Amino acid sequence: MKLPRRKFLHLAAGAAALPVLPRLASADTYPSRPVHMIVGFPASNASDIIARLIAQSLSDRLGQQFIVDNRPGAGSNIGTEMVVRAAADGYTLLLVAPSATINATIYPNLNFNFIRDVALVASIGNSAFVMMVNPAVPAKTVPEFIAYAKANPGKINMASAGNGTATHVFGELFKIMAGVDLVHVPYRGSFLPDLLGGQVQVAFGPIAQSVELIRTGKLRALAVTTASRSAALPDIPTVGEFVSGYDASAWYGVGAPKNTPTEIVGTLNKELNAVLADPRIKERFADLGLIAMPMTPAEFGKLIADETEKWGKVVRAANIKPE
Repeated sequence: MKLPRRKFLHLAAGAAALPVLPRLASADTYPSRPVHMIVGFPASNASDIIARLIAQSLSDRLGQQFIVDNRPGAGSNIGTEMVVRAAADGYTLLLVAPSATINATIYPNLNFNFIRDVALVASIGNSAFVMMVNPAVPAKTVPEFIAYAKANPGKINMASAGNGTATHVFGELFKIMAGVDLVHVPYRGSFLPDLLGGQVQVAFGPIAQSVELIRTGKLRALAVTTASRSAALPDIPTVGEFVSGYDASAWYGVGAPKNTPTEIVGTLNKELNAVLADPRIKERFADLGLIAMPMTPAEFGKLIADETEKWGKVVRAANIKPE
């Protein structure tokens, strides 16, 4: 059967339009499939704990699964590069941690430039680390620890989660500012078993990982690393109360590949800030020693730039090299 020319052109135009409709619909209904959030650290790390809490909240709000995907290695660079190379469609996100600003100086030959190649989406929160010692260490305060360290130079082991990690550079900043000689002992896994066993004597670690060990007396907290005390450990002073000017905080946020559509970044920023306003999340954050820190992408970008400059100075002063 031969169709009239006008009817044929009308049907052809309609058929040509069909493949476009699903693409338009998917752009308008982000997310329309599961979203992967890459974490450059192992499971049970503080970054992983926070990522899982945020991912579940976003899943509940947006009706699509946000899947935490742990890709540890090279100080989180493996996970970051995976996101940098991913499609800029909003379905691969990065849990951003202080390592992003530290690695920029430690690793001179990275295959990416974090500030250039990652679209910052939103800040999540700010957390103190805690300076903690094995209970066998005689010092019960920061001044006592400084005196003990100066009386025993090079004999006290300071554990970290690896060269150039926040647990390392926070300790190096303390060594520089307090004028003490501590032996850095990097671990590829958790340093907590050896800190509990006394093989290492001091560490600067995330409150989220150690708060229960401190509350039960298995470890002794000397101070928290931020300028203000932590609600999770309200009776513990800050390092800065004894070492003037010391301030080191762990912050977390979300990034995406550069060129991710601004509409998707805007949606994620709005939803993440709504999550941070939820009283239940604030309560859970308090248990982890985390304070919600909502920001615009531009504000988060300024934080990244400032922290990159700050930790770059510490890395150079301590001559920290990649493992």
